[in-house]
Amino acid sequence: MRHQITMSTLIIAEIGVNHDGSLERALELVQIARQCGADAVKLQVFKAAQLMHQSTEFAEYQRSTVSDSDPTAMLRRYELDEEQLQTVVTAIHSAGMRAVATPFSPDDVETINRLGLDVVKIASPDSVNRPLLQRAATLGKPMIVSTGAANMDEIQMCCDWLRGWEAPFSLLHCISSYPTPLEMTHLGWIGELRQRFGVTVGFSDHSTEVISGALAVAAGAMIVERHLTYSRQAKGPDHAASSDPGQFAHYVRLVRQAEQMVGQPGKCVLPIEQDVRTVSRQSLVCRRDMSAGQTISADDLTVQRPGTGIPAAMIESVVGRKVSRATKAGTMLSWDMISETA
Repeated sequence: MRHQITMSTLIIAEIGVNHDGSLERALELVQIARQCGADAVKLQVFKAAQLMHQSTEFAEYQRSTVSDSDPTAMLRRYELDEEQLQTVVTAIHSAGMRAVATPFSPDDVETINRLGLDVVKIASPDSVNRPLLQRAATLGKPMIVSTGAANMDEIQMCCDWLRGWEAPFSLLHCISSYPTPLEMTHLGWIGELRQRFGVTVGFSDHSTEVISGALAVAAGAMIVERHLTYSRQAKGPDHAASSDPGQFAHYVRLVRQAEQMVGQPGKCVLPIEQDVRTVSRQSLVCRRDMSAGQTISADDLTVQRPGTGIPAAMIESVVGRKVSRATKAGTMLSWDMISETA
């Protein structure tokens, strides 16, 4: 599939609304992300009045972290206008990172296109939002779709749409709970998504465990996304469920270590194993003296280290052949010591 994201783990620092509606704070978070070792920074592009219906309520996790009574009024404070967003995108690129953004309406997709962003991230609730997905697909940019709170049939529907539109996309395993309890993280679903849909799969991490990103990589994730904040004690809807700079840097280090431990696909004998392989594998050895031309039986053989003679695995190919010369007990057999045929 064209433009599919396949590389060493892409670590995305999601700053979302943790900039508190401040351009200066957003730029600060970009630099923190760079210092922590992130590969990309993700923004949210929205207009509160377009996104929220008057009947919208706060999610349960937000009620204890915000003082507002009106979700639309709260979100309006976190809006960055297009000029501010462009400044942040420029800063992300200048820091050598990819700029990623989540649109929440078709109009936001047009803003993303004008901003010159590298990747479009679709939030979990919008994995079934056909109008938004279709508009985003027209950009031809790599898309990353989170799958939180979606069942397999809904994910299949989303993938069918995107393939029908020839959109390049990856999926993120995600649990839409903030924070996600350890026992509800279900990292095994990463492999299930990859096997069923045949695309690159990552992990949108809402847990509080610093090791969760590394474990996701071990489970097959090629993308890891985690919220970054300047302080988990700051007031706002996402700060408490985010990682502060020290936590995020540690998180990145563990992901990189996991990458090294996962290694490359294709089981083989590594150079560092060759010595142990030779010394500890078993070879065929004569159990008793044998005269030239004598037929070899299984009882005539034993196996001993090292693995420098005929391998023990080849015993059935040796039994029934004849020794080509007199052979004493304890002799390790080599192919030139036996007849070519039984």
